[in-house]
Amino acid sequence: ELVKTANGNVEAKVMCYYRRRDLSLEKPLVGALEEEQEREAEQLTEKERHQLRHRELFLSRQVETLPATHIRGKCSVTLLNETESLLSYLNKEDAFFYALVYDPQQKSLLADRGEIRVGQRYQAEVPPWTGLPAEGSEEVDSAQLETLVYSPVHGLTDRQLDQFLIVCRSVGTFARALDCSSSVKQPSLHMSAAAASRDVTLLHAMELLHRTGYDLARAVAALVPPGGPVLCRDEMEEWSASEANLFEEALEKYGKDFADIRQDFLPWKSLKNIVEYYYMWKTTDRYVQQKRVKAVEAESKLKQVYIPNYNNKGTGVLGGPEGATAGGRPCESCYTMNSGQWYAWGPAHMQCRLCQSCWTYWKKFGGLKYPTRLDSADVLGSERLPAGMASHRPHRCTVTNCGKEFKLKAHLAR
Repeated sequence: ELVKTANGNVEAKVMCYYRRRDLSLEKPLVGALEEEQEREAEQLTEKERHQLRHRELFLSRQVETLPATHIRGKCSVTLLNETESLLSYLNKEDAFFYALVYDPQQKSLLADRGEIRVGQRYQAEVPPWTGLPAEGSEEVDSAQLETLVYSPVHGLTDRQLDQFLIVCRSVGTFARALDCSSSVKQPSLHMSAAAASRDVTLLHAMELLHRTGYDLARAVAALVPPGGPVLCRDEMEEWSASEANLFEEALEKYGKDFADIRQDFLPWKSLKNIVEYYYMWKTTDRYVQQKRVKAVEAESKLKQVYIPNYNNKGTGVLGGPEGATAGGRPCESCYTMNSGQWYAWGPAHMQCRLCQSCWTYWKKFGGLKYPTRLDSADVLGSERLPAGMASHRPHRCTVTNCGKEFKLKAHLAR
């Protein structure tokens, strides 16, 4: 989201994503990529698996505001689509995917609540059809599992049904006039009549007809039992104004995550109450007005901002003709000896360098373009020691008077 400040500068509110190398976890990471690779293991080469690890990001709920001048380019981050081939992410320019949410405070990973469970692993296995059941086989009677509350097969005409519904609404309006709490919430006759005309009254009328055998005289008499007229309320009437305001505040914060809304804002309401109220609230004028206000605000926001080309080559540029450096080491990623520009990479005493193409890949994806002796051990610290590594010959530091030893060459490079 682009925001223009009072002094005329443009700032961007951005959602933060973490790379695999940025994670600090208490338990070993088994990401969505590993699970998907099991499914497509035979289709992916070592290079493709290596580069796919750089395309996986981890969503966080962290939002930061940065100057627009810090923007270097545009990329797309989408939720991992399990019905799509993993290679499709490699074939797209600057495309990333995520499936897990990272909590930097708890140092934990959770599945994104917006996950759509599609794919083979979530499909039910339907057994082959064996034909119609034989006569005399045990079949469960649907009447034992269901309760019929209304049947369209009856002797009443449409006009008779409409007349009975009008009587039900009238009784509902009168019942609200007798009820003290309803007269406070709906002080006018129009509001009481509107509340009595909602679906809860219609459903009660149809159930009452069925219960009385579709006898209009008995059904009308049942509308006003000895205790007084029947008052049917839905969630729109049951909620107070303060509860409605709390719900709108929670919806603004959490969206349609009703479990979080109930836990943090409305613990005395059940999930059923909250969900039912939400879909009724969407039919109100208040919801329509809020939607219009948000649409106007969206129109007034900045849609785009001009970002000039970033020509600063940075401090890692190596000088010399055609980028040549002392020792003439090849690129640590692709092993080429020819490049229009060379960039220093890794610890200074290692004198490693990257060619222009691999340096661009490193800056974009945070890893080397091709699997190497350093990158295969995961220079960035997410490796796990093999079972026989304890007997492996250690790597000794080459710095004078250091003497430190490391089990992995990747640790020595750091």
